[in-house]
Parts: sequence; C-alpha cells; structure tokens
Amino acid sequence: MTRFLLVVPPLVGHVNPLVGVAAELVRRGHQVAWAGHADQIRRLVGADVTVYDCVVPGGGLSRPPGLTGPAAFRFLWAEFFVPLADAMAPGVDAAVDAFRPDLVLTDQHAVAGALVAERRGVVHVTSATTSAELVDPLAGMPKVGAWQSELLGALRGRIGDPARTGDPRFSPYGVIAFTGRELLGDAPPPNERTYLVGPAIAPRADRSDFPWDELDPARATVLVSLGTANADAGGRFLAEAVTALDRLRDRVQGVVVDPGHTLTEVPPGVLVREHVPQLDLLARVDAVVCHGGHNTVCESLWHGLPLVLAPIRDDQPIVAGQVVDAGAGVRVRFGRVDAARLGAAIETVLDPESGHRAAAEAIGRSLRAAGGQSAAAGHLERIAAAPPSLTVSAAVPAPATASVSVSP
Repeated sequence: MTRFLLVVPPLVGHVNPLVGVAAELVRRGHQVAWAGHADQIRRLVGADVTVYDCVVPGGGLSRPPGLTGPAAFRFLWAEFFVPLADAMAPGVDAAVDAFRPDLVLTDQHAVAGALVAERRGVVHVTSATTSAELVDPLAGMPKVGAWQSELLGALRGRIGDPARTGDPRFSPYGVIAFTGRELLGDAPPPNERTYLVGPAIAPRADRSDFPWDELDPARATVLVSLGTANADAGGRFLAEAVTALDRLRDRVQGVVVDPGHTLTEVPPGVLVREHVPQLDLLARVDAVVCHGGHNTVCESLWHGLPLVLAPIRDDQPIVAGQVVDAGAGVRVRFGRVDAARLGAAIETVLDPESGHRAAAEAIGRSLRAAGGQSAAAGHLERIAAAPPSLTVSAAVPAPATASVSVSP
C-alpha cells in the first residue's frame, strides 16, 4: 500500500481529471488524500474523502472579461497562481506532516505542491491538465518567459528549496499529461519522463437535473459550453449561439450551458441549462461548440466529436490551434463571430464530407488507447515504488530533444 497526496488548485477543470485517478488508486489498494479547497474537493470528489484544507485567495479566479493575451497571462500568474501558492503552502506542509505521503501528485498550477514537496524531500509528480504548456507557449515571447521564471524563482525562495533550479511546473520525477500526441504534433515534451495518458474519463458527481426525454433523436444534437470559468465573458457569444441554433432548428437541436444566467430570450427549440452532466451528454451529441478548454476538448475528442472552437484566453488559443491542425474542428473568433458565421461553422463540422468527424474519431481511438486514469495510476505506482535517481542536471528541464512516453 502506498500513500498518495493529491494537491489541486480551486479550479474545477484541474480537479476533475484526478477524480478518476484517485478512484483507481484506491481500487488498487492504496491510500489517497487531497490538499486544496476542502469544500470544492468534497463537492467534486465525494463527502467521505480525506482532505487537508488549504487557504485559497477569496473569491477564486476572477478577471476583467476583456483581459486577453499576454496581459491575461501576467494577471493569471501574478494575481492568482503565485498568491495561491503562497496561501496554500502552510496547508500542504501540514498535509505532508499528517498524511506522510510516499508520493505527492500536484497539479502544475498548484505550485505549492511541487515546491513544498521538493523542500521536504518527498517524491512529487506533476499533473498536467492542458497540452498548451507542454509545447512552450512563451517561446515567441522571451520577455514574458523571463518574467515568469523570475516570479517562480522568488516563489521558490519563499516556500521551496532555494538550491533547486528546475521549473516547478514540470517535476523531474515525472509528468502525467492528460492529453495525446495528436494534439501535441511534433513538439518535444518538457522532459523525458512525460507520460501522455489521454483524458481521465470517470463518473462524476452530477449536480444537474437534465431533461433527457427532450432530446430529439431525429436531429443532430450540438452542445455549446464555455466551461466553468468564463461565465463573466460569455453573454454575447451564447446569445449568438442560440440564434444560430434556432436558425438550424429543422435539423439541429442545441443544448447551451449558461451558468451565469446571461440568456434572457431563448427560443423553444433550444435547451438552456445552468449545468449539464457533460460526460454523459457527450455520449449523446454529434458536435461541440466550446472555448477550447483542454478538458472539454479532450473529452469531446475521446467521444469522437468534432468541434467548433472559440478560444477566449490563457491556453485556449493554443489548444484550439492544435485541434484545427489535427483536422478535428474549425475555429471562430470569440469576440466577433455572429450567428451566421457560427451557424456555418456548426454545419461544416456536422458535414461528414468535411472530414472533421473522421479526424475526431481517429483521435478518439488514440486517446482511449492511451489508458486514461488506469495508465496514470500505473505510472504513479511505478514511480513511487522506484523513484528515479536525480542528478543535479536532472533537476532542470531536459533539452528539447527529449523523447515522450505514450501510455500504455
């Protein structure tokens, strides 16, 4: 039996991939505990899990709706991820003292998990919930990259081991990446111990009461979702999507997720819900319109569904570009697309002659073969049983020629 401590930020999309991994580790006879926002973890994972509560900045992640590009990136790190790490560090330290883990699995953006583990001498593995940072998104912005490195270096001086120099977002012991080679293309991974396991598809707590009997089997069903963190920015886009779906109502039925209750007028043929059971619903739809969030993209592709992508900020433009390059979807401009263009994009991905569905199905087969939570659990067991010996040079990111492992 091995003791695994999972450290996560207060972001739903970063917790969900680890729900299945935790369940698989427990099924294999191991002990699992969590460190993070206790209320959120219990809501997403279950009331009976072991959780070590960590202080998180009040209000969670909130940004001006129009903030995009490098400015959004700087805000995210300076105003959220770094303060989050400082706030969580005492809680992670307490969790290490109380639970005494053999291995810490820490989300790459819950940096306190990596830095506390390195200072305490505990083996730690990175959980990467997006493919965007695996391809060095700052390669074309060296000044922003240097700024981020300086920010992380100062953070390490406060809560980590100042003698270490590696990027805390990518553990030298291993990186479990919930993505696939088809999205990464030819890009080298962050280090030679990067394991691509595809999305972790596992049952989740369902907070919705979805009207399954209202789905029309005679029409194609299209899901529209901008994720859980974009309610403040999505009003105009969702209104255009509803108009587009209404114009296609003779052959398309739309399901629109509107957690911010931004839609005031909804035609009768479009289902609008505050929440949906996304994994269950993906098994019943024909295409997905989304913001390019990595979890939604990979879960859709796992089901073989083509995508219309309207990236807003952060990793979303990179992920959207990866999908388009792989032939599994089309991209529209979030801030400028209108109902006519969005409707045309939906018709394109639904058209079997476009090839988008075939590409999505091929990617889906590859993602399912990667093993998901079962493969992730296997890698974690192996690393915990025989951690790699790290030299001084192994504690820094590997060169760009490093190979990548694809599970299983």
